[in-house]
Amino acid sequence: MRKKVRTLLVVVVLLIIVFAGAAAYGWNAMQPTTPSAEPVAYTLTEGTSTAKLAGDLESKGIIRNDFAFRMYLRWNQEGKAFKAGNYEFTPGMTYEQIVTKLNNAEVVVPKTMKFTIPEGYTVTQIADKLSSAGYVDREAFLKAVDDPSAFKQAREWKVPTGNGILHPLEGYLFPATYDLPLDSTPQDVIANMLAGTRANLATIDNLDQKLKARNMTLHQLLTEASLIEREVVVPAERAEVAGVINNRIKQGMRLQIDATVQYALGKQKQRLLYSDLKIDSPYNTYLHDGLPPGPIANPGIEAIKAALEPKTSDYLYYVTKKDGSGGHLFAKTFAEHQQNIAASKQTDAAEQAESSASEEAN
Repeated sequence: MRKKVRTLLVVVVLLIIVFAGAAAYGWNAMQPTTPSAEPVAYTLTEGTSTAKLAGDLESKGIIRNDFAFRMYLRWNQEGKAFKAGNYEFTPGMTYEQIVTKLNNAEVVVPKTMKFTIPEGYTVTQIADKLSSAGYVDREAFLKAVDDPSAFKQAREWKVPTGNGILHPLEGYLFPATYDLPLDSTPQDVIANMLAGTRANLATIDNLDQKLKARNMTLHQLLTEASLIEREVVVPAERAEVAGVINNRIKQGMRLQIDATVQYALGKQKQRLLYSDLKIDSPYNTYLHDGLPPGPIANPGIEAIKAALEPKTSDYLYYVTKKDGSGGHLFAKTFAEHQQNIAASKQTDAAEQAESSASEEAN
C-alpha cells in the first residue's frame, strides 16, 4: 500500500513539475522580445493566415514564439478582423499592442512629395520649386521637359519642337496640387502633370470641334491661354483679353504683350525698358507677328476656356489700371488707348502721392 502511495506521490510531483515547466515555458514564450527603438516593417497581405502571420512575426524578431502567439489569438478570438497593409512593429511590443495595431489598421502612411504649382508658373519656376524642396534635380527635370518624345501623352498630342521653342512642354504641365510617391523621378512628375492637363481638357465639351471651328491646334490654344494667364489678374477679364488678342491677330497687328518679353528675358521685371522690347527672340511679340512659337507659362483651365471662347468685341487695346485692382482699361482705337494710358498714369501718380503723404504722417 505504501509503495502505491509513494508511486502516486511521485507521479503527482512529476505532473506538477511538467505543468510548472510548461507554464513557465508558455509564459516565457509570450513575453515581449528585447526592446528596440528601430521599427521593423511588415506587410500583411489580404488572406494571410494567422499561422503565417505568427511565423513571419517570429522570423522578424517581433515575437518570441509563433505557436504561443497563435494560441493567444485563438484563446482571445482574434485575427479575423486584422486589416491588410504596411505596418511597422517595434521589438518589445506586447501581444495586445500588436493585435490592437492590426485590428485598427494602424498602417504606415507612405512618405510622399506633395506640392502645389500655381497657375501661370513656367517650367523653370516649377523646376526651381521642386528642386528647392529636394524632390527633383533641377537640370534633370528641365532636360526631361525638353524631350516630349519620352512621354506617351506628349507623343499623342504631337507636341512640337524646334521653331525657336524654348521648352517644348511649356504650357502642357497642368498647375495643381500633386501628391506623388517620394521616389518619383522627374519623368514621373512630368507624366502626372501631363495627365493633369489631359484630365482637365477632357472636361471641355466638344473640344476638338471647337478647335476646328477656331481653326486652332491644341498647341496654339495653350499658347494663347498662357498669354491670358500671365496678363490677366481679374478672372472676369480673361475672355475680354482673349478677344483683344484675336482681334489684333485678325487685323494683322502685332500683339505687343509685355509678358512675352518677360519670358524672352528669362526673368520678371517690374517695369520693362524700351531696350527690353528690342530683345531678339521669337517670343518677343513686339517684333514678331502673331502668337509666339509656344506657351510662355502653364495655364489653368479657366484661361484655356477663355482662349477657346473669347468674348466678341471691337477692342484692340488694353492697359493695366494703376489703382491696385489688377484690372484693365480697354479701348477700340489708339486715341482711346492713349487716353486710358494717361488716366492710368494719373491714378498711379495720385496713389503714389497719397502713399508719400501717409508715410510722412507716420
